[in-house]
This record gives sequence, C-alpha cells and structure tokens, in this order.
Amino acid sequence: MNLLLLSCGSLHGGSFLEYAREWLEEILPEKGSTLFIPYAEYSLDTYLAEANEALEKFNRSCISPHKSSDPIGALDECNAILTGGGNCFRLLEKLHRTGLSSAIIERVRNGMPYVGASAGSNIACPTMSTTNDMPIVWPKTLEALGLVNFQINAHYLDPDPNSTHMGETRETRISEFHEENETPVVGLREGSAIRVIDKKVLILGTQTARLFKRGEAAIELDPEQDISEYLVT
Repeated sequence: MNLLLLSCGSLHGGSFLEYAREWLEEILPEKGSTLFIPYAEYSLDTYLAEANEALEKFNRSCISPHKSSDPIGALDECNAILTGGGNCFRLLEKLHRTGLSSAIIERVRNGMPYVGASAGSNIACPTMSTTNDMPIVWPKTLEALGLVNFQINAHYLDPDPNSTHMGETRETRISEFHEENETPVVGLREGSAIRVIDKKVLILGTQTARLFKRGEAAIELDPEQDISEYLVT
C-alpha cells in the first residue's frame, strides 16, 4: 500500500496542508484528480474549496464525492484519495452510509495512494477507538478502514508537569485503551506523519512520535526512523 498519514491538516500560522507539501507532491500523481473526502467537516463546499486551493499550489486538483450522485463512482474518476480532518465520528458515519468505506479499502489495497489528515489518518486504523473527538453522530460500527494494523492518536500532546489540570492526559487515555486492547498506538505530534510503502513504515517530520504497546514502556520514534519492526507482522 501507498499511504501518507498526517498528524494534522495545518500548523499554527500556516495554510491548509502547507507544511506537508513536499510529501504530497511525492504521493499525489501529477495527472488526473484526487478524490477529496470532506465528510469530517460540516460545510462540505467550503472544505472542498480549501482543499483545491491547497492542491493548486503544486498543480494538483481534487473533486468530492458529495458533488456526485454516485459517490462510489467518483472514485473511478480519480487516481488518489485525500481525506481531510474534522470530526472522526461524522466522517466514519458518512463513509459507511455511502458505501465509500468498502470501496476505499478495495482501491487502496490495490495500490491507489491514500492521504489522511488528522481524522483522515485515524480512519486508516482498525477502529476509531483512539480518536480525541466527541461522538456527535454514531456510526453503525467503530470499525474503520483497517489499512494499517496499528492505531493513531493524532495531535498527541505530552503531559505538562506544571499543569494543575486534573483531567486525564493523552497517555492516560491510551493506557486505558490498552487495558482492553492489544493494538499498538502511535501518538503523532503536530507536524509529524507516517509514511507506509508496502510493509515499510516510516516516521516523517521534525517531531518525534511516541509508540505505545500494551504492557511495555512507551518508545520515542525519531524522524525518518523505520518502525516496521514494531508494527508490521
């Protein structure tokens, strides 16, 4: 498979996908259109316009399934998929309801490039169980696309030792996940990404990522580090 899983859609002070331009130029084909999936946001037209503005800066373009009477058929007009961030539950509910979830799995497993940002990265995982989002709608199942065999926690934040906030940290929430589940979790800090090429899994960006495995101490993952040994079986 050919995947790029981004921690976020934009960094502070930057425009949508600006920080990831070099990676996007590598994975998104120059010819043809990309299917942009805006379902994680409420205003689909606005989000599509934002995506097109971002891609046009390096001579790519996109269409959206919400503009088509046949969302699955829209895949046949494209040679790559880009799924934007927003609310994971809303995104997954619409993918299941339109049938796009199964269609995307088939295309990506047959080689179509897939890019996710935030929620779009989360849905590449086996389930939605490590998202930070509230279930503002309820999909028929929490099972996601399963393009990778690990979970992602996007926008991962480290505990602040000086904070007096008594709520659970991200690390605590992931520990709770591992009380009930075996699947490894990668905490993606802002500006980092995961690149998957076949069974090779790389960390991209200037930030380290954090790997959590059940019953083991967390591991810091360096930029450009090949983490296939930890995640691919």
